[in-house]
Amino acid sequence: MREDGPKTLCRASLLAAIRPVAEEAGRAALAFYGDKAEVREKADGSPVTLADEAAEAVILPALRALTPTIPVVSEEEVALGLGPSHVGARFWLVDPLDGTKEFLSGNGEFTVNIALIEDGRPVLGIVVAPALGETYGGTDGQAYVIDAAGERKILCRRPPAEGETVVGSRSHGDATAMDAFLKDRRVAAFRAAGSSLKLCLIARGDADLYPRLGTTMEWDIAAGHAVLAAAGGRVTTVDGSVFVYGKPDFRNPHFVAHGAGSA
Repeated sequence: MREDGPKTLCRASLLAAIRPVAEEAGRAALAFYGDKAEVREKADGSPVTLADEAAEAVILPALRALTPTIPVVSEEEVALGLGPSHVGARFWLVDPLDGTKEFLSGNGEFTVNIALIEDGRPVLGIVVAPALGETYGGTDGQAYVIDAAGERKILCRRPPAEGETVVGSRSHGDATAMDAFLKDRRVAAFRAAGSSLKLCLIARGDADLYPRLGTTMEWDIAAGHAVLAAAGGRVTTVDGSVFVYGKPDFRNPHFVAHGAGSA
């Protein structure tokens, strides 16, 4: 599948083509899981492991062969100053290992994320959680999960009468800011999760709201955002504005991920 022109790109076919790439990258990361993980510190102080680099080495050649005219923005290349100088209206966003702290802690809640951005929004995404045996995909109003129970369609739910289930970061976050944000909402439960799995929990109807009141980068959430959007949810800025991708530094504002019917 090499359809990458503006009028010929078939998103469903492209999603099917990148799924095995993401799953292979997940297997490459798993080779370094557990006591095999060696961690270094990047210039910005964030951790990086050989698993990040191994997963990226699988993904980037595959994407560039599949869609040679679409630029690829990937976290570890950007950290090395190797990202494209101009991305245009359509580009790939890649986080080869999201949730490095979860990877290092051994709780399994880390993911491989690949998303396609068009005109500032994520239109296709794949999220693989290799240690959990889960793959999430979504594009054009169709989202799915593949896990031990097989493959099935997923949809956001409407919050139940008893209140919303709020999901938050396991390794990051400001508890005071979160409490202030939620003070006027009916909250039934809080669930902690790592990486882009927080967005996928909303997409599969296991949670309703994810306020992120801290620093993230576009590649951290784009794939999960695409899955969530395909399942009927959305991501906005905290004030409700449209959330856009392709910002000059790829840094996100604070945002809120909503399920169906979540204000």
